[in-house]
Amino acid sequence: MIMSTSTILWRNYLGKFSTAILIFFTQSCTQIPIANNDLADVVIPVNRAVDTVAQPKSYTTSATLMAVGDIMMHGSQTKSGFNSQTKSYDFQVFFNDVKSIISQADWAIANLETPLAGASAKYTGYPMFNAPAELADAIKSAGFNILTTTNNHSLDRGEKGVLKTLEHLKERNLLAVGTADSPAKANKILMLEKEQIKMAILAYTYGTNGIPIPKGKNYLVSVINEPQIVKDILRAKKEGADIVTVALHFGTEYQRQPNQEQKKLVSQLVKAGADIILGSHPHVVQPYEIFELAGEKGKKRKAVAIYSMGNFISGQRGNYKDLGVIFQVNLEKQFPDKTVTITDVKTIPTWVQRYTDKGKMQYRVLPIAEVLEKRKDKFLTATDYSKLEKYLSSMESHLKPRELQANQK
Repeated sequence: MIMSTSTILWRNYLGKFSTAILIFFTQSCTQIPIANNDLADVVIPVNRAVDTVAQPKSYTTSATLMAVGDIMMHGSQTKSGFNSQTKSYDFQVFFNDVKSIISQADWAIANLETPLAGASAKYTGYPMFNAPAELADAIKSAGFNILTTTNNHSLDRGEKGVLKTLEHLKERNLLAVGTADSPAKANKILMLEKEQIKMAILAYTYGTNGIPIPKGKNYLVSVINEPQIVKDILRAKKEGADIVTVALHFGTEYQRQPNQEQKKLVSQLVKAGADIILGSHPHVVQPYEIFELAGEKGKKRKAVAIYSMGNFISGQRGNYKDLGVIFQVNLEKQFPDKTVTITDVKTIPTWVQRYTDKGKMQYRVLPIAEVLEKRKDKFLTATDYSKLEKYLSSMESHLKPRELQANQK
């Protein structure tokens, strides 16, 4: 077959263009000039994606811890919540006036200083406590989600009291720390994450009022043992805790200043890595301290310790025993470096009022500053307001923090 000159030229062109296509798929440069005389002016662009590394997102999260001292149940308090018609208990009024504060916290911690061992174990106040489980309902309703249950009254109803208390708290989705019903649970560190901040919570007591822990069952109640607490702090950090909070039931009752043993223990635990230390037991408020320590990569680390938060609610009166504090610690976590810092510490002084309503004795916790600002409470007199003004001034002065450097012994 005879082809025309134009057909031959067209086929030659196509062959050369195919070569250009081949070059297109084998070259890696952005533009491929065709080094062929017939296609010298043909340039085929290549839109090749440039690999880029995504920059980590920078942002900050924040969360708040609020803690209070001893929730006790003296006999008069138990009676105040009893309804003789329904034969039931209700203690909601205890915390109605602080509920709006406590419920704002991500971690809301209180020291439950009474077993909830059930009616069969008999409800009693001091010196061997046992309160109705309805107390836990009021605690839950107030916004608390964590209770330290290791203290000198943990064994007031023996092993059964410890177990029954844990059972009642679990039914209400309240987390207990410091007592346990098995070695495995005692060994597990309570770790709670809020706003991407992981907090480990540990709790220990100086003793159990001379009541021995059942032989072979040391897991029931966590007692203060400095080397063991240090190990627990280090393990909590290893398990991923951003913040380690340690609750200590220790100190001298009714003393408004910490003793040397308290200071020494707190100093050692802070150096070991504890970030927040919450003290209870003296039944009066003791001051708090802020520590500055050397942190990782040359950065400073801040820790805070309050030696006693006093009585949150109890039947005790006078000599500062009816005063307490809501201890607030604000935390921030910076991303992408995941650094957690204590950004602010606040104290909210409280007072336990004992008053009469409908011919019956009642108890409630009042936030002093808020009550003084509103001055519209039907159960408070002019004398009460005057007394609260003095209480607030005294507490604010008492709670001024001391800042300590890392090298202090």
